[in-house]
Amino acid sequence: MSDDLIRLVTIGRILRGRWRLLTILAVAGALVGYGTSVVFPPCYTTSASVLLPGQWEERELLTQVDIATSSSVADLAAAKLGWSGVSGGELRDRVTAKAADGNIITISGTADTPERAQQLSDQVARQFVGFAARITGGGTGTDAATGTEALRQKVVETNRRITDLARAADPGRSVESVQARTSLEKLRTALQEAMKKLDEADPASHKAGMVVMGPAARPTDEAPPTRTQLIVAGALLFLLLAVIGHLVAARMDRRPRTAPEIAAALGSVLLGTVEVPGERPTHRPEGRGPRARIRRLLGVDTRWDAPAPQRSGDEAGRRIGYRRVCARLRDQLPAPRRLLVVVPDGDEISLQAAGQLAAEARSDPSPSSSGRGYPMLRVVEVSVNRPIVPDRDTESGALVVLSAGRWTAEELAGLAEACVDGGHEVVGIVVADPVRARPMRSVGDPPDDATPALAVCGQATGGSV
Repeated sequence: MSDDLIRLVTIGRILRGRWRLLTILAVAGALVGYGTSVVFPPCYTTSASVLLPGQWEERELLTQVDIATSSSVADLAAAKLGWSGVSGGELRDRVTAKAADGNIITISGTADTPERAQQLSDQVARQFVGFAARITGGGTGTDAATGTEALRQKVVETNRRITDLARAADPGRSVESVQARTSLEKLRTALQEAMKKLDEADPASHKAGMVVMGPAARPTDEAPPTRTQLIVAGALLFLLLAVIGHLVAARMDRRPRTAPEIAAALGSVLLGTVEVPGERPTHRPEGRGPRARIRRLLGVDTRWDAPAPQRSGDEAGRRIGYRRVCARLRDQLPAPRRLLVVVPDGDEISLQAAGQLAAEARSDPSPSSSGRGYPMLRVVEVSVNRPIVPDRDTESGALVVLSAGRWTAEELAGLAEACVDGGHEVVGIVVADPVRARPMRSVGDPPDDATPALAVCGQATGGSV
């Protein structure tokens, strides 16, 4: 296979040539996807949002995300839900959390039913808020708020006492009274600044009081991958693997595709290439047994990578090619003799070419003239799987006619060995090339003996024919 394997036209040739097989494989992939959806039941996912008031840095938000998915929160949620056979560790695997814009933690829960998914998300969100409040305030939120409020009351009472002391001081303008009032004002200012810093540093005043932003919505659709997605993915996967398999097989194929390669595999000389009008056969000859019927049903009895036939000239031009092959064959032999034309069984294009060669050999105007007459040809079909060529009788040589790209080097070597075993020397090779015939032009009526006709084909089942 050449480097055009990656072209889209090559993919199109695979789809056209193997559409039955690809369709069956796609259906098989869809069934596998359906089976996977049955083994793994559908899941539902929903989310609950928790608002974190105040200023939060990114690393602090990530810490809260870890807390929301921690085992402590999962254990608390499992205890509240009370689902039989479901532990906190299993719930932790079903819960995810992420930080969104605006200091919002989104907690997602996955369960086998929409109701359970909603309950799981809501419960984890509530347990996260309670757990975060306890670890932030060092105790309960009520105790932290009570302590801060009591401290504020003490500061207010101290400020009032400072005011009373300032009024009770000597109202005169003595140095001692002025210094006393100044000291009291400084003490009042220091207390106010201390309370302000305490409010700013108190985490409970800014980062406590997380709020669950409403209950989670009950999901209506399955979480991906859904059953439909699994079915489509299975069909596409099998189709893709089949196409890749065809490309790899074509890349690894080492069948001779050129005339010199075929001649080297058979160990003989190439006499030429002849053209046969008509498309490649849609299938190989009818085989027997269930395997042959299955291959025909799947459409794998023909090669998908065979090149499309090229457009050829007229009938007169094609006949010139056959005459030249017969002339080379006559020049190759020291004297006129009879030859077997060996055609691989199932190669219909080659069978037509062999029949045309036999007809051209019979149309020699001087068959009896010594050294100038074409050899007499008899066509036989030989199976490449178990090649058996008729024993030498009146024929004393073999001419192999076959098409390119259909047979492996081992099959061709076996065909040549079968000719030798039958007492026939392979005197030459002719390659048949299918072409698309153009409309015939009026160049005179051809002679009656120029009509292509098949010679009598012997049955290659062993023994003399």
